Amino acid sequence: MRNDLRELRQAAGLSQRELAEALNVSRQTVNSIETGRYDPSLPLAIAIARHFHHPVEEIFHVD
Repeated sequence: MRNDLRELRQAAGLSQRELAEALNVSRQTVNSIETGRYDPSLPLAIAIARHFHHPVEEIFHVD
């Protein structure tokens, strides 16, 4: 699965640490999602979508 998390985070002017704190996860988790090494759980994917005010399917793309 690919995602647009890095682009959304950067457009919002957030560091990985800032986003991680907002989502109550580690910076390493944010990095792993951005680089495609980790697919978030459904609750985390929903939290990310809500944070950026985008539908989940606009952020995460199943190949």
